[in-house]
Amino acid sequence: MWRIWLLFDPRRVLIGLFTFLFALALLIHFILLSTDKYNWIDGPNTKKVSSVQVEPAPVAERRLV
Repeated sequence: MWRIWLLFDPRRVLIGLFTFLFALALLIHFILLSTDKYNWIDGPNTKKVSSVQVEPAPVAERRLV
């Protein structure tokens, strides 16, 4: 196992490993934040929205003078 470190620079390998793990952690956290169940910032969205009936506003007639 020690011979593998003769092929690779340990500092570059560890920096690459930590960079990859940090990017993976950010990706996992953003995926969890995008879900309704695991969003710890906004909290769960438990409000059930029923259908909303939208009626158009009455149009006021204008006369051009």
